[in-house]
Amino acid sequence: MDSLWISDYHDNKQLKPISFQNLHTEKDLLETDVAIVGGGIFGTTCAYYLTNLGYKVTILEKDKIGTKATGHTTAKITSAHGLFYDYLTNSYNKKFARDYLEANEEAIKNIKEIIDVEKIKCDFTYQNSYVYTTKKDDLKAIKKEIKAVENLGYNCEFVTKTGLPFEIEGAICFKNQAQFHPLKYINGLANCILSKNGQIFTDTTVTDVEKIEDFYLTSTENFKVKSKYVIIASHYPFINFPGFYFAKMYQSTSYLIAIDPKKTLFNGMYISASDPVFSFRTAKYHGKDLLLIGGGEHKTGQPTSYQDSYGLLEAEAKKYYPNCEVLFRWNTRDCISLDKIPYIGHYSSIMPHMFVGTGFKKWGMTLSNVAANIITDMICGKSNKFSYLFDSSRLKPVKNIDEMKNILVQSTNSLLLNKLRPANMSFDEIANNSGSIIEVNNTKVGVYKDPNGKIFAVKPTCTHLGCLLSWNDVDKTWDCPCHGSRFNFDGKNLYDPAFKDLEVFHLEN
Repeated sequence: MDSLWISDYHDNKQLKPISFQNLHTEKDLLETDVAIVGGGIFGTTCAYYLTNLGYKVTILEKDKIGTKATGHTTAKITSAHGLFYDYLTNSYNKKFARDYLEANEEAIKNIKEIIDVEKIKCDFTYQNSYVYTTKKDDLKAIKKEIKAVENLGYNCEFVTKTGLPFEIEGAICFKNQAQFHPLKYINGLANCILSKNGQIFTDTTVTDVEKIEDFYLTSTENFKVKSKYVIIASHYPFINFPGFYFAKMYQSTSYLIAIDPKKTLFNGMYISASDPVFSFRTAKYHGKDLLLIGGGEHKTGQPTSYQDSYGLLEAEAKKYYPNCEVLFRWNTRDCISLDKIPYIGHYSSIMPHMFVGTGFKKWGMTLSNVAANIITDMICGKSNKFSYLFDSSRLKPVKNIDEMKNILVQSTNSLLLNKLRPANMSFDEIANNSGSIIEVNNTKVGVYKDPNGKIFAVKPTCTHLGCLLSWNDVDKTWDCPCHGSRFNFDGKNLYDPAFKDLEVFHLEN
């Protein structure tokens, strides 16, 4: 399911396609200053800053520029990351919380400056950002958050009236936040990178990064890239050792729809303070104002239903816009660290000159810019006053003990116990347009039957670390409950950290 952003981008013939050179047409060894693995908003922002400083930069993107996490975001550019600053103040200290807020506020200004300097037309508009509640029980938490933000020296407001089509009990309002079209923005960055002799290679899967003496060799399926610096910008780091990011993060899936409400819409960006979480913002599409509604969050790999995902959002839309038309449905996944702080900096203490930015939660538009500035400063040998916030090598106590337990239990189940348990469904019980794991000669086989009964069979073991996959009947994919990798029903890899396709079985149809 293509997002609004991807569909709009491909529909607009005036925009250049977001596919550039393909590495398979190039020589066997490329030399560059900085190799960037991943062409989303973080990777392209790093490349933009570095090419402006005169570095030779090469981006290696598995698919097309910006079409994964970046192309499936809500694209809110905001410092209001839910009710977060009271948590930061209590979990760390006042200075930590203030610097986190300042870093994100600077990111908003940085993005606007790039747009103005490069004249990027990306539907950028300033908007107020609200964290709201319809429950009286949440008012105490909202007022605590307001007090925490004000204690950091930042102006925010408590409001009881918004543009939403329903009454609220109260909300915290951050002013001068923003929204934009992420693919128009990232295409603008890409064109700037190319104009400064940067290279962008799409449809190129990176399989390994090796340190050899004082340089790195980044391997693709057929070619290698030699560089002094490497930036892993692949959403979820796929190099397991060293780094161990698979043990320090999980992925969360949430869903979005874009509707034509058939009536005038409100201004502002909104997210609810507690479950069930709903997100709202407007967007332009073919001259119309559409409403984007997000929600239905769950840990990636956990089974869900249409009713609890897109159906939940559609029911919410129909409450307030009964004549609305649903134009787009898509989902996104976010990497979340156990202490809710991104990992930005050195990939590992034993791999100098190799960097990472990940764990942006659901706020990658601002945090990707924060990360790009930190990494750029590190490569240039400059200090960055925000780098300590996101230290990627931190070994502080885990703040989210419950989630750590969940990760360990899920990994144990998927790596071992679930593989030993017999499948609970037979081949004949699988309906058309559905899938399940069955037993064939004491071997687990993942089977999907398309709407016409055609059979697709795969080995349902994640090619990342070997976890048993689960069937996602909403999106018709095989999802990894351990680390969030995703594969199409025919075994094609869709999302990291896995990068290899599933083994395919050829069964008689």
